[in-house]
Amino acid sequence: MAIVLLRGGGDLATGVALRLHRAGLLVLITELPKPLAVRRTVAFCEAVYEGTSTVERVTSRRAGTFSELDRIWTDREIPVMVAPDLVEHPALDIAAIVDARLTKYPPETGRSSAPLVVGLGPGFTAGADCHAVVETQRGGTLGRVYWDGCALANTAAPDGDPSRVLRAPTGGVVTAHAAIGEPIAEGQAVADVAGVPVRSPIAGVLRGLIRPTLWVTAGLKIGDIDPRGVRDLCFLASDKALAIGGGVLEALLTRPDVRARLWA
Repeated sequence: MAIVLLRGGGDLATGVALRLHRAGLLVLITELPKPLAVRRTVAFCEAVYEGTSTVERVTSRRAGTFSELDRIWTDREIPVMVAPDLVEHPALDIAAIVDARLTKYPPETGRSSAPLVVGLGPGFTAGADCHAVVETQRGGTLGRVYWDGCALANTAAPDGDPSRVLRAPTGGVVTAHAAIGEPIAEGQAVADVAGVPVRSPIAGVLRGLIRPTLWVTAGLKIGDIDPRGVRDLCFLASDKALAIGGGVLEALLTRPDVRARLWA
């Protein structure tokens, strides 16, 4: 059976994977050796570190070889491989590639990589370096599929209140002082980087925190505070991630040739 290759396994990519998996598709996630997901409780890429990662009762499992993939799919799980440059392989029947790395730069691969190549967010141009682009910016066009042109330009600012984002004050190793889902007070030290405290400018709940012991660069997003303060939301795929996943599913269904291969 043909598969969808999903490049990236962060929280937005995980929303895509959930939508496709629940629609009965075989999905393979490829990742870096050390993923930098902030919303780790809802990121399938955590399987790279832990062996498995379960989000909303769907499990991803790290695969070390291509021979393991069939077993993982048979068990109704999503395989994750450390293979960031993989776009084709003789053992795989890839009907579509979804580039969910959110690099915001034009991809190094083009439309010829697969029958359908879908890019998420800015950096892609439908009709040039991919077949379709799915909008990732919140607002009236979130999840919309573009078959010509680009998504909205990168604003370099997070959705909503920018004060909720925690960034590394310097380069170095991250040490955590709070757990995801924990209530956070304004001014509380959530973590430190190379001994420099990272304090929350607002009160709320710790929605995400990059994996402790990782080395990060100055200015990198390492945490996320949710001012709504609802702990349960820290363990659910976001509305944004699922909306983007819906857009990807629409793109797959729009192409009859790809649809026939994926749902054969």
